Amino acid sequence: MALDFRATIEALFDRVRIEDLAEELDCSPQSIKQARLADDARGLRSPPPGWEAAAARLAKRKAEHFRRLAERLAARPEGGR
Repeated sequence: MALDFRATIEALFDRVRIEDLAEELDCSPQSIKQARLADDARGLRSPPPGWEAAAARLAKRKAEHFRRLAERLAARPEGGR
């Protein structure tokens, strides 16, 4: 598959969203948002159970995404469009 500037930059700027973690944990995005509040916030909730393992899975997937992107870019000749 040929690399395209726009598609490559979109892949480079890819990020993990609250919704991704919520889906991984099978909980609502609001639960994640409330667990991220300041310690003195009224709506603060405990993090969902299993958040560490879920975050690790997402981080591994994202690292693999960037590794593959880097390999494709490194294999391409300089100055390519």
